[in-house]
Amino acid sequence: MMNVSSRLAHCLPAVAILAVVLGISGCQQDPEPSVTDDNQNTISQTASAQTSETLSETKQTTPSIEQHQTPLTILALGDSLTEGLGVASDANYPAQLEASLQERGYKDAKVINSGLSGETSTGLVNRLDWVLQTKPDVTILTIGANDAMRGIDVATIEANIRTAVQRLQDNGSTVILGGMQIYDNLGSDYVQSFAAIYPRVAKDMDVTLIPFFLEGVGGDPKLNQADAIHPTKEGYAVIVNDNILPVLAPTLETLKSADANGSVNASEPAAKNTPTETM
Repeated sequence: MMNVSSRLAHCLPAVAILAVVLGISGCQQDPEPSVTDDNQNTISQTASAQTSETLSETKQTTPSIEQHQTPLTILALGDSLTEGLGVASDANYPAQLEASLQERGYKDAKVINSGLSGETSTGLVNRLDWVLQTKPDVTILTIGANDAMRGIDVATIEANIRTAVQRLQDNGSTVILGGMQIYDNLGSDYVQSFAAIYPRVAKDMDVTLIPFFLEGVGGDPKLNQADAIHPTKEGYAVIVNDNILPVLAPTLETLKSADANGSVNASEPAAKNTPTETM
């Protein structure tokens, strides 16, 4: 018995010491984790992502070339020659003109087709309030052929065209006037008086003139439909490329460089005497 008690007496201090050591060890806080390679990679990736976001935001706030472009609205106003009677919707001159302008860098250009078959100058004036809601920057006005086919007095036709031009200008639109000519079945005096309307109006009202809207197309069977009046798709391509764009392009450049007070238009030479019937 004495030997067992003696041994327990010797062991108890050691057990007590061990318990204290374990207790102290349990109260100590875990050491701070060291920054491992994985953590460093995560931090680096986060910083990189933030930098990328910053650069992205910077790019977004810096307008691109296209963002600098001002939207351009062109109103194609007239009769069936503008509407494109007899051809597909993408073959008329307004559609071809819009495609051509966008190819030339006017990405925001929009050409509104406001042609109406059978339209006269009086009818066009009567619907100006509606078409002016489009707020066109430029208007290509081609009207009068149907009046002439009906033998309407030249003075009436001219007065209507002047009214249309004035109201378009008052609305802030730069007007390009398409000159027209007709066959001489109404007599040479009427034909000449009718053709003279367009250069006179262009000069008096300071608008740009397309001397003859159908130049190079009127009277050519290869470029007109069976009625010999309305152009084909190929005929409209000639009108756009050879007759409209050479006049429109300088006008657009003038508008681009002009101040907020408006632009200055120069009249073109008088229309050539190449008569044709239109509708």
